Amino acid sequence: MENSNAPFWQTKSLQEMSVEEWESLCDGCGRCCLHKLEDDSSGKVYFTDVACHYLDEESCSCPHYLDRQKYVPDCLTINPGWGEKFNWLPTTCAYRLLYEGKALHEWHPLISGDKNSVHLAGISVRGRTYRDNEINEDQLFEHVIKWVE
Repeated sequence: MENSNAPFWQTKSLQEMSVEEWESLCDGCGRCCLHKLEDDSSGKVYFTDVACHYLDEESCSCPHYLDRQKYVPDCLTINPGWGEKFNWLPTTCAYRLLYEGKALHEWHPLISGDKNSVHLAGISVRGRTYRDNEINEDQLFEHVIKWVE
């Protein structure tokens, strides 16, 4: 029997969530807006400290979120059917955690009740990035970081 007091992310699969539930899983860290490099031979994904120039670094949100592909055609559009592509998200990301059968972190706004908890926990990119329109693409290797993982 399903526990009706349990939060939706514990009782529903990613595919069963409503649009509102799905969107509420985003903790607002801004890490998905970081440029990534993938090792073709191993498939390992490396995060850089270079973010999309549209990212508002203070709020860690995109002012063009709803129509972001119009501005950045290759911007990530995360969806429940992503499967193995969830490895392009940080290990702290709720979408990836739930896909992997793991629990949300205590600082996640759905747990803490505070949308700033992600910033207070030092998880967000606030104050840590360069804008991609300030960095040449061939310099991305110089910006690989370890603080995401």
